Amino acid sequence: MKPDSDRPDAIERAHLEDPGDASHVMHRYPADPEFAGLLQRFWIPVWSVPPGSGAPQRVLQYPVSLIVVAADHARFYGVVSGLSTTTLTGTGWAVGVLCAPAAGFLVSRGSMTRYTDRHVDVREVLGGAGEQLATRVRAAMAPDPADPAAHAAAMTAFGDALRPLLPVDDEGLLVNRVVEFVESDREVVRVSQVCERFDLSERTLQRLVHRRLGLPPKWLIQRRRLQEAAERLRTGPVDLAELAAQLGYADQPHLTRDFGQVTGMTPRQFADRYAAGT
Repeated sequence: MKPDSDRPDAIERAHLEDPGDASHVMHRYPADPEFAGLLQRFWIPVWSVPPGSGAPQRVLQYPVSLIVVAADHARFYGVVSGLSTTTLTGTGWAVGVLCAPAAGFLVSRGSMTRYTDRHVDVREVLGGAGEQLATRVRAAMAPDPADPAAHAAAMTAFGDALRPLLPVDDEGLLVNRVVEFVESDREVVRVSQVCERFDLSERTLQRLVHRRLGLPPKWLIQRRRLQEAAERLRTGPVDLAELAAQLGYADQPHLTRDFGQVTGMTPRQFADRYAAGT
C-alpha cells in the first residue's frame, strides 16, 4: 500500500507541529476500501529524541476515536475535546488508526460519552482480539519500524481485529455523513444548518452526535473552525479580522477567545511562533 503523501512527514491541519521539529518521521497510509465507513487512515510515527529531551506533539483531534499500538501500550482513545498533547522521548514507534466517526460506538459497544477525554487499554474494548492485535503489531514492527513491509503487516493485523465490526450500521453511516458535511463546508456555522440538511430535530441530532462521538454538534463546528484557523495561520500571513469573518465568527475577539481557550495561544502568538520558526 502506498503512503497518502509523497512526503511521509507532511503536516496535516490537525497536527500543530512545531517548526523545525525533526524528532520523528510520520508515515501515513489510507485504510483499505474494504473498511470504508469504519476506518479512515493509518499513521505510523518513528521517532528518536536526544536523551533528556522531549518533543511535545500537539493535536486538535478530529471528531473520531483512535486505536494506537506502541511497544509499551495499546490503547483505545475517545475524542479529545481540547488539545491533545503527547511528548515523545527516547526512540520508539507507534501504529495508529484514525477511525471513522461511526467506529467508536462499534468498537466500544456503547455510547462514546464514556470515553470523552480519556483512553483505555485496547483489551477493555476488544478483549482477546485486542491482545492479539497488540502482539501481532509489535512482532511486525520490532525488526525495523521504518520498513514499509512492517507497516503493511501491522495494518493487516488491525484489519483482522476490526473486520468483525463490519458492516457499519445505518446510524453510523448517518453520523459519518453529518461529520463530513460539517468538516467540508465552511458555510456551516450553526447547528440548525445541520438539522436542516439531514431533516433532523435539534434534539435528535444532539442525541446522535453525543452517543456516537461523546460531544455535542456545536463542538464539531468549533473544531473545524479551529483546525482551519491553525492551518491558515501556519501558512500566513493572515488578516485576523478577515479570517474570523471567513470562519463564521461574529468578530475577531470571538475567534481569539476560542483559539486561545483550546491551544493556549492567541492566533497572533501562534502565527508568530510559526513565522519565527521557534
